[in-house]
Amino acid sequence: MESFSLILAIVVVTALAFDFTNGFHDTANAMATTISTGALKPKVAVTMSAVLNLVGAFLSVEVANTISKGLVDETGIRPEVIFAALVGAILWNLLTWLVGLPSSSSHALMGGLIGATIASAGVGAVHGDVLVTKVLIPAIAAPLVAGLAAMVATRLTYTLGRKADGKASEKGYRAGQIASAGLVSLAHGTNDAQKTMGIITLALVAGGAVAPDSDPPLWVILSAGVAIALGTYLGGWRIIRTMGKGLTDLQPQQGFAAQTSAATVILASSHLGFSLSTTHSVSGAVMGAGLGRKGGVVRWSTATRMFVAWGLTLPAAALVGALAEYVTGFGDWGTAVVAVFLVASSAAIWKISRREVVDHTNVNDVEEESAGVVTTAIAAVAPPPAGTVAEDLAAAFPVQATSDSKAPSATTTV
Repeated sequence: MESFSLILAIVVVTALAFDFTNGFHDTANAMATTISTGALKPKVAVTMSAVLNLVGAFLSVEVANTISKGLVDETGIRPEVIFAALVGAILWNLLTWLVGLPSSSSHALMGGLIGATIASAGVGAVHGDVLVTKVLIPAIAAPLVAGLAAMVATRLTYTLGRKADGKASEKGYRAGQIASAGLVSLAHGTNDAQKTMGIITLALVAGGAVAPDSDPPLWVILSAGVAIALGTYLGGWRIIRTMGKGLTDLQPQQGFAAQTSAATVILASSHLGFSLSTTHSVSGAVMGAGLGRKGGVVRWSTATRMFVAWGLTLPAAALVGALAEYVTGFGDWGTAVVAVFLVASSAAIWKISRREVVDHTNVNDVEEESAGVVTTAIAAVAPPPAGTVAEDLAAAFPVQATSDSKAPSATTTV
């Protein structure tokens, strides 16, 4: 067994940095609906979610084993490959956070790992069957299953509660939301924190620090749980706004149905070892709950942008991971260049985010969506409202008042 090398230490630190971004990127999964409906104050919500994420990290290692043992061939994988994979995942997380899109941190990590592995050892080093059965199929099935379950649960909830007292019912569902939000946070810890555990364990195996086929050491489990909890406490307020207010307007009944459905799907997937996207599950559940209420709507322009981000996550992170791996192949100086690029890019993204700050004080503010192409085209050919023609004429051709009553007035309203 080799000593803990410098490159291995860099990989571990970078993996924990990814875990931190995973935490604030995915806070919305657990708490967006609870915050948007007013069931919990924003800071209380993220504190609760952080604690339960930490607890969930200790409940299972099945997903971690999928990452460390199943997705890629451990033999021939250098620690630099893991570092390159993490660079792709972190940058994608930060970019999507900047624009407030709830994309999948899990798929960013998978994409970065796949791209870096292919660049290093070829396509054969990626286990295609595991990729399909435990990553791609759950990516498609999870939002559909969670969305359908949330839609049915929402309709059932409104049907059963239509004769109940409105205020008492709403109060009860707010309490239910708090419980279901806690369940989602716990489920998030069992799934997403484990992905970082798996990637660190894979790096330890690649660096010779632990034996092949080892489960994550206790210090890895603890550090990954703490990192994702700290990120969760920071709060990804931009994505919370999109998830809680941007996709649809939720009432407490819908929030409860969405969170319960998503938590059930995530926990079942964690038990089976599926590297599920909690973002996909919760987003699907939120949209299902929006459609489940009579008169409820889904803002499809926002949803479309989100779907595009989902489709780009794997290939975009894979491309960055592959390029980073290519540069690290030049030796220590190449690794240093990639590290500097990662730090500089992260700092630039953070600086840009300061131009329009979103935090716990304005997370529930909803900005008007920009007009789409059709709306803009209609506005261009539609007749102007009454009064504007004369105002434009008056501005273009000013006429001095005369004593002649027949003289046209510049202020005549058309």
